[in-house]
Amino acid sequence: MEQKLRRTFLMVVVAAFFLGLALAGGALLATGSQDDLPKDTPVNTAGALLPTLPPGFGPNTIADMVELAGPAVVKVDTITEVRTGRNLDPFFSDPFFRQFFGDSMPFNQGPQERRGMGSGFVISEDGYILTNQHVVNGAKEIRITLANGQETLQARVVGYDYDMDLALLKVEASGLPFLKLGDSDHVRVGEWVIAIGNPYGLDHTVTVGVISAKGRQVTVDDRRFNNFLQTDASINPGNSGGPLLNLRGEVIGINTAINAQAQGIGFAIPSNTVRGILAELKEKGRVIRPWMGVSLQPLDKELAEYFGVPDTKGAIIAEVMQGSPAARAGLRRGDIIREIDGQEITTPDDVVKIVQSSKIGQRLAMVVHRNKKAQYITVTIQEKGQVR
Repeated sequence: MEQKLRRTFLMVVVAAFFLGLALAGGALLATGSQDDLPKDTPVNTAGALLPTLPPGFGPNTIADMVELAGPAVVKVDTITEVRTGRNLDPFFSDPFFRQFFGDSMPFNQGPQERRGMGSGFVISEDGYILTNQHVVNGAKEIRITLANGQETLQARVVGYDYDMDLALLKVEASGLPFLKLGDSDHVRVGEWVIAIGNPYGLDHTVTVGVISAKGRQVTVDDRRFNNFLQTDASINPGNSGGPLLNLRGEVIGINTAINAQAQGIGFAIPSNTVRGILAELKEKGRVIRPWMGVSLQPLDKELAEYFGVPDTKGAIIAEVMQGSPAARAGLRRGDIIREIDGQEITTPDDVVKIVQSSKIGQRLAMVVHRNKKAQYITVTIQEKGQVR
């Protein structure tokens, strides 16, 4: 009996030995031996391959990228005529920071010239520059300081879009270094990003962080942004209009706002949003947007019961803008839009999508719930006027 157990034990040991050889041989066939690897391939103490960075990425990636991208980032100085007493702090003209910081500076009385400051970046070698609309809003003079800090050029506004807070500027120059717009749709949460700008006038300040979130909805003054990138890279007054870059040196966002009540929360306009309107800004000086002229809110069970509708499908009109297409068509506050051109409306977003995809002059037939009855109203879509 004892001899039989010893024989069985030896057979198990031998089988385990040959199984180990087979597995090791398979691994070598799959990956090759360490001797076949390049000399600089990292290995751990057990000899397994360690993860490696993609080609071109390494300890100096950020520094190398900043060295290449930095020359295309510019400082934007503005002079705006102020006809009444206003705060003359150069950053007070920035509504995004005024909203968060408030008015902490004394007011000056009488007509004055207010100086503003922001950032921008060159997008073509012949002198086209992108920045925020609020950076140059109402400016009678715009001066661009190039990266060398010595050359200053006069700029003009080629086009702007208030709703998107974008402005396209032009300086008379050639052979300028410029940045490429990247694909913001493929940016991932957690991806490293770099902000370059002029916070508080400190020329070409570099901060690093990650993408904290995508698709953020932010409202500043009367502008509502539905698709901001959120980052923890430090963004301060003066950074507005500067680029948010990936590790390839591509612009994936335009730095726009911060929330001063929190640590490390900044927002940027996605590059693909910029790309979508850039041609119109350059060719027409503005973005043509279809407009109905209402503000909407969703319908919940309480409101549905109050207004006497059978379900929560639809969009309540919370406000009708004076002189708007909606006002001329007879829409009123409290109306509930249930259908547009035969399409059922379930949320306010449905109305927004239909209007945004409409053409100027197009007539939209609506079924509206008013006073517990269905009303049929036709609205003629018009172009949204630009705020000047």
